[in-house]
Amino acid sequence: MRGEPRSVMDSFAVRIVVGNPYKEKQQFAVQVYDEKFYPVAAHISPPIAKLGPNGTRSVLVVVPFDGALKRRVRICAEGLFGTETTSQLRTQVCGKFLATHIGS
Repeated sequence: MRGEPRSVMDSFAVRIVVGNPYKEKQQFAVQVYDEKFYPVAAHISPPIAKLGPNGTRSVLVVVPFDGALKRRVRICAEGLFGTETTSQLRTQVCGKFLATHIGS
């Protein structure tokens, strides 16, 4: 995923679609990071998507510009798997977005 949203507001919005490629029901958390993968404060609705096998869900992410004219972020969907197994499994799919503030 890549995108270049533009906004006249003090924040910009991106709508992503989270999908579950697994044969079992899974949960996915949506997180926002800067270009160095530090967490960014953002409004995510819903922050956790519960999906059935091969299911999809639309998620709205609103990120503030924090006074900048351009903001580069990564929006990631991260698989939340149970801890009942001894192995650690983590999935993460990210998209890059370069937003431009076009307000006056």
